Amino acid sequence: MQVITYFIYFTAALLIIYLLLINLYLFWFSRLKQFNPKENLKPLTCFSIIISARNEAENIGACIQSILNNNYPKELFEIIVADDFSNDATPAIVESLMQQHSNVKLVTLSKIIDQNINSYKKRAIEICIAQSRFDWIVTTDADCNIPKQWLSLFDAFIQINKTVFVAAPVMFICEKTFLSVFQCLDFISLQGITAASVSAGFHSMCNGANLAYNKKVFYEVDGFKNADHIASGDDMLLMHKVKAKHPSSIGYLFNQSAIVTTAAMPDWSSFINQRIRWASKATNYKEPKIFSVLLLVYFMNLSFLILFILCCFNPPLFYYLLVFILTKALFELPFMYAVSKFYSLQRIMIWFVLMQPFHIAYMIISGWLGKFGSYKWKGRKVK
Repeated sequence: MQVITYFIYFTAALLIIYLLLINLYLFWFSRLKQFNPKENLKPLTCFSIIISARNEAENIGACIQSILNNNYPKELFEIIVADDFSNDATPAIVESLMQQHSNVKLVTLSKIIDQNINSYKKRAIEICIAQSRFDWIVTTDADCNIPKQWLSLFDAFIQINKTVFVAAPVMFICEKTFLSVFQCLDFISLQGITAASVSAGFHSMCNGANLAYNKKVFYEVDGFKNADHIASGDDMLLMHKVKAKHPSSIGYLFNQSAIVTTAAMPDWSSFINQRIRWASKATNYKEPKIFSVLLLVYFMNLSFLILFILCCFNPPLFYYLLVFILTKALFELPFMYAVSKFYSLQRIMIWFVLMQPFHIAYMIISGWLGKFGSYKWKGRKVK
């Protein structure tokens, strides 16, 4: 019984530290102001937009078209699509667009590399950067939709802030299904933490679906060297390397007109595989702050699970578990509401508290399998 008492104290201590951290994120997020350049800046930055695409025939055309629709001079950007061994119409669609637009280019990976590497996306980005014409690299995904102000906002942010690496917001398109709402809530929490922590300079986070960095800096930090054996991490692992060299030159483009949208995973299997993929890079983070945060979150959720198991043998413990979970949810609510407001997703906040048990379980499963398991992504099995 004394061991259980100590365990309850331990869980409570983890929860208190976590709640302090959440309030810190809320404080930083509440201080953020939308980036709205008042100056009538002349477009100056030249962008090479890189998209790695594997079997994306349903999405690649719309993605490229949304980029072409940007209100930015066509001579100041190019779109480079890396066809990652697709066996559908992806390359044909890109080739068709190339005939209509001189700033669209296709790179066929099957003509350059063999299918015996672990990180196809990093290699694709490296190859495209080597063939790019311009000084700034922008990455997005083939299933994304790009807002019209995207490049203009990146250009203004770079000119005004003199940054070398810029993270920007991403949002899932939220449908009316349980899985879609669950993913949207989970994802905006990550995006809110990203905006708060990057803007405050606390730790680095980003998403490769909406990212820009200076090409010279990419080569200065040796690109993906020492991380090219990891299947994921073309975004955050690179950001950590850049931050180590240029700690004061990292920025976050906080503007609703810069939000890149993408579809949520269509089923539980693909969702779990996606999250395992994201979690698989966690132990390779060299930044102590973010690794400490991840450990805190994981062990707090694991403590909740252990407490739930103990409840099966000692039902009165359920009171402590319920208090812990409700306390966690209530303290997270102000932060989550602020973030949902930025993404215009306040309507889904009604589900936030109810989804707490599912979120705790998924965090434990994806974290464990990210370290010790394997996952399938784009038809490939990755360890």
